[in-house]
Amino acid sequence: MNARYGRKPHRAIAVVAVTAMFVVGCGADEKAGADKPPSQTSAAPQKSSATQGSPTAEEPAETLAVLKGQDGFELTVNSAVRDAGGFLTIKGNLKNTSEKGRAVPDTVRGDETEVLKHGTSLGGATLVDGIGKKRYYVLRDTDGRPLTTTGLGILSADEAVEVFMQFPAPPASTAEVSFQLPTFEPATLKLS
Repeated sequence: MNARYGRKPHRAIAVVAVTAMFVVGCGADEKAGADKPPSQTSAAPQKSSATQGSPTAEEPAETLAVLKGQDGFELTVNSAVRDAGGFLTIKGNLKNTSEKGRAVPDTVRGDETEVLKHGTSLGGATLVDGIGKKRYYVLRDTDGRPLTTTGLGILSADEAVEVFMQFPAPPASTAEVSFQLPTFEPATLKLS
């Protein structure tokens, strides 16, 4: 009987150890990608507004693309960075440019059953590698939650929120991809 009770703490310790390694590993990948200099683009750097929060040393100040969506929403993409773990993370700001508060459209989460269960997110975003003829979807965790900003609700007039989306990284030979988000116009992104 003691052997049975002795195994349970070992299982709990193993679960905690694996979880800690996952959390530490994810943080290390983000920091590794943040040390790289921002990619060169022809767009001029954009200043951060007070509603976006103060910029940190990890956030680039440049704009890769501005996508216009329905009802006055705009998505500004500030970075598209590969990391050593084989992921591509896109960061930016979602802004309500209209004169009144509006709910983020539910359609931006896509129509996959697993993603729909987890509320409004940017889970419908895709990347298209035209040369490699491949489409990449936002990654999901083991519970089906999209690895992107979630819990998006109503944005008041001129309010912006920081957003991110994580995808499998296209091959190193792919220099640019087409970024698509439901209800927004597509944009070409140069990858760093």
